[in-house]
Amino acid sequence: MKDHRFTLRSHIQEILEGGKVLLKEQIKPEMHQSVVELGTEICDSVEHARTHVVDLRSKLANLAGRSGLKIASVGTHPFSHWRDQLITEGERYQEIVKDMQLVARANLIFGLHVHVGIPNREMAIHVMNQARYFLPHIYALSVNSPFWVGHNTGLKGYRLKVFERFPRTGIPDAFESLSEYEDYCKLLVRTGCIDNPKKIWWDIRLHPFFDTLEVRVCDAQTRVDDTLAIAALIQAIIAKLHKLLWQNITVRVYRRRLLDENRWRAARYGIDGKLIDFGKESEVDMRSLLGELLEFVSTEVHELGSQREMAHIERIMREGTGADRQLAAFARTNDMKAVVDQIVAETYEGLNIE
Repeated sequence: MKDHRFTLRSHIQEILEGGKVLLKEQIKPEMHQSVVELGTEICDSVEHARTHVVDLRSKLANLAGRSGLKIASVGTHPFSHWRDQLITEGERYQEIVKDMQLVARANLIFGLHVHVGIPNREMAIHVMNQARYFLPHIYALSVNSPFWVGHNTGLKGYRLKVFERFPRTGIPDAFESLSEYEDYCKLLVRTGCIDNPKKIWWDIRLHPFFDTLEVRVCDAQTRVDDTLAIAALIQAIIAKLHKLLWQNITVRVYRRRLLDENRWRAARYGIDGKLIDFGKESEVDMRSLLGELLEFVSTEVHELGSQREMAHIERIMREGTGADRQLAAFARTNDMKAVVDQIVAETYEGLNIE
């Protein structure tokens, strides 16, 4: 007998119906009916974003509770299988499945996407080129997907490995200019590769419709505090690089083939591993690099008022990531259901439940 208290449920249609008035455009379906996307409004501060995230999660949790369900935020479900999940009705999702077949059906993963506004898109391309270097650092902090269809994968972040099956994923190449990026997008549309640039799913991208840089590398975070801390760190990094560019100072831009080495290490080991310092041509402990990163953005953190969130980054460095907590729960209990219980409990921390 399968215990449905712990498995994913294809329930999005009922959630959407109940949430139309309550959540308006901030709740959206995803390809699998067991997945729901929440999006905040434009936020002018980290505290503003925190208020939105808590409010949206609380409303969604209360909606799910009306049907006897719980919500959970994590990079992958520890044991539910993608083949048991229904595909959401609608032309968009059916086209994706028709185009990508099993690759799309098996893409049962959950991510955190963070937008940082940059009105000058030419400037944003150059910030994106430089921010690519920090993507492995960010992912190491966010790893939250050690299990896949009931298996301990041995990786702290397996979600990226699943998503790599899609085309146009991973760390992008550097672009010389905005026009080079736009020419690339137009070429893909003109040749029938994509129907719009939103189907470019890189770890970081210049959003095709908003004046934002969108960092897409992170696993979904279980705790609200982790979500906001990582979002604030991303904001501080983008702000720092943007400021340096205005001062005609640039960070070295590395080729994708080098950055991919660090990206693999981040997925495999999280914050317990080492990244390569390509300038020194040596390995450096991840926690040491993260300490240097916090120092690098310290002025911007003060200006943005996100000291609380950076203190939480330091807590993650001390106590471990979401993946570390999942693995610890499994080591204690040898029970995947206990892992799900922990994920749900952490998802509900700080929410306003009716």
